[in-house]
Amino acid sequence: METFDLGLAYVWEFDDDFIKLIETILARNNISTYRISYHNFKEVRNKLNSKKLHFNFYLDRAWDVEDDFGAMGNLLRKRGTQFFNEYDKVTHAIDKANMHLEFITAGLNVPYSIIIPPYNHFEEIFLSINDLRKLGRPFIIKPCNTTGGGVGVVTGAETLREVIEERATNSNDKYLLQEKIFPKMLNGNRGWFRTFWAFGEAIPVWWDDQTHLYELLTAKPIDEFGLKKLFSLTKTIARVTSLDFFSTEIVFTEKNNFVVIDYVNDQCDMRFQSLHKDGVPDSIVTRIINNLAKNIIRLKKQKRSF
Repeated sequence: METFDLGLAYVWEFDDDFIKLIETILARNNISTYRISYHNFKEVRNKLNSKKLHFNFYLDRAWDVEDDFGAMGNLLRKRGTQFFNEYDKVTHAIDKANMHLEFITAGLNVPYSIIIPPYNHFEEIFLSINDLRKLGRPFIIKPCNTTGGGVGVVTGAETLREVIEERATNSNDKYLLQEKIFPKMLNGNRGWFRTFWAFGEAIPVWWDDQTHLYELLTAKPIDEFGLKKLFSLTKTIARVTSLDFFSTEIVFTEKNNFVVIDYVNDQCDMRFQSLHKDGVPDSIVTRIINNLAKNIIRLKKQKRSF
């Protein structure tokens, strides 16, 4: 049987550069990799079925897009492959209704929200005037399980009619109605941050919710504006979700409060800023991959010690 340290499954064309850099950095650390995509999926599946191929670790960026990849992943799990972001943990963490309640329990600040059941379960819902008053105007409408790139999210809702129309769009999904949170201006930057949790490390970055552009967050503004809590908040989210790699959005408000806005994004967009205007700074992508390498080295040592 041929065994590789890390299997890398992906189907998004813009993941090519990310996967190539993973292969390069891991090779420098004597970590073997094997990429799986549409071009070799059947070949890999046949090798796995005949027990000619095995992966010790697995990073799957395809299972939520293609069911066949999920089925192959389940086979690997049964054979002892260790996953970075287990499927069941991801499914639980990306449900915004789950995370809303669990984040509150964990002491995290989240926007005032109303959880609405799926349209196919309850066609009619009751919202009081008091409910709508607490939400304020405009408010946010979010499907609880339809994720990625703001899909299905209405950021400037004003009326109950919009709620009714959106529920019918994803009729099997729960919805969050959420108060709109506004960031404090910090020397010309909106106090809005995307923080990556990357294999044991919190990495906060400026992220403008209006332009969707990133900027490196250096030590000076962290000290100047008192932003160190971004690290502990993200660590708490990692503890709640038990995920290895994800991002979250945290806003620093006019009242100097940190509010977690977009709870968990497990399939982080890793396009390079050098190639895409709205991509992640290249140094951050490299840092994330280096953390992956360190994590694999650590886990391999642990396995050898048993």
